[in-house]
Amino acid sequence: MKKILVLIGTVIFQFSFSQKTMDPIEYKSSPKVFSIPGLSQSVSIDCSTSRMILLSGQVPLDSKGNLVGENVEEQTHQIFKNIENILKEYGGTGKDIVKLGIFITDISKTPDFRKVRDEYINLQNPPVSSLIEASKLFRNDVLIEVEATAVIKTKDKNKLKL
Repeated sequence: MKKILVLIGTVIFQFSFSQKTMDPIEYKSSPKVFSIPGLSQSVSIDCSTSRMILLSGQVPLDSKGNLVGENVEEQTHQIFKNIENILKEYGGTGKDIVKLGIFITDISKTPDFRKVRDEYINLQNPPVSSLIEASKLFRNDVLIEVEATAVIKTKDKNKLKL
C-alpha cells in the first residue's frame, strides 16, 4: 500500500510541475511590419502541440507606413512579406497558413493575387479562403487586404510514461 501511495504522490508531483505556466494567449508584432496604435498585428493561442496564429488584415505598407506597389500583384507581394515577417516571430512561414480572407477592390484582379499567393502558401494543402470584392478599403490607393490564420506545430509535450 505504501508503494502505491508513493507512486500516486510521484505522479501528482510530476503533473503539477509539468503544467505550462505561460499564458495560452500571446500578442506579438514584428518590427518589420508597420504597426498601428491600438491594433495588434497578431495573437497566438496555445493549442497544446501547436499554436494558432490569427493575423490582423495586412495591407501593402512597408515598416515605415509607405505604400508598396501600384497594382494588385505588387501590393500582394508586400502583404505576404508582412505576413511572413509576423509568422517568423512565432517560428512559422506562409506554408503554415490554414485560412485566408481576401478583400480586393477589383475582383477581376483575382488571378494576379493568386499568382503571388501561390509563391508563399502550401500548394499541396492550400488554405481555405474567402474572397470579397470591396468598393473601397481604408485608403484609396490600397487595392487589397489579406487576413490570415496559421497553425504552427510546437514541440510535443513531455508525456508521463508509467
